[in-house]
Amino acid sequence: MIEHTVRGEDWYARDIGRETFSRTEFIDVDMTEATTSGTVFEECSFVNVKFNASTHTDTAFVNCTFRGGNFFDATFTRCKLTGSTFRDCSWDIVKVVGGNWGFVGMPGARLQGATFDGVTLREADLTSARCSGASFLSCDLSGASLAKADFDLADLRGSDLSAFDPATVSLRGAIITERQAVAIAAAFGLQVRED
Repeated sequence: MIEHTVRGEDWYARDIGRETFSRTEFIDVDMTEATTSGTVFEECSFVNVKFNASTHTDTAFVNCTFRGGNFFDATFTRCKLTGSTFRDCSWDIVKVVGGNWGFVGMPGARLQGATFDGVTLREADLTSARCSGASFLSCDLSGASLAKADFDLADLRGSDLSAFDPATVSLRGAIITERQAVAIAAAFGLQVRED
């Protein structure tokens, strides 16, 4: 239940420190180049909010909803987005380093060109996500929902691929390690043995 609304405000380049926002709805707010550090957003709603070139460090967006957001060139470092959902958002060249994005809902997200490095995405919903050319380096994708997702040409080195079903996920040209190749072969029901 929303208790506060912030509508149409200009938060351009605002430095948002260790503030806490709970059950707040942000509508048409410009957070371009804003910086958060240790900020907490709990059960908040973001509608048509611009996060372009914003920087978020050790920030929590817990059980939040994002609709129509623009994350162009945004950076998230060690952030917690557990249980948050995203609809119709733009993710061009977003960079995520570390943090917990477990249980996020990003069905159909267009993540081409995005970089996730060392991120926990356990049980994330990436159904039908477009991840072609994206980087998911050393990420925990265990239990993720990946049906009809496109990871063509994606860099998946070091990531947990146990949730990847090659029959339902497109992986053409994706980059993986030898160890991951064995896991993919096992998913096809093959037995891998040494020469």
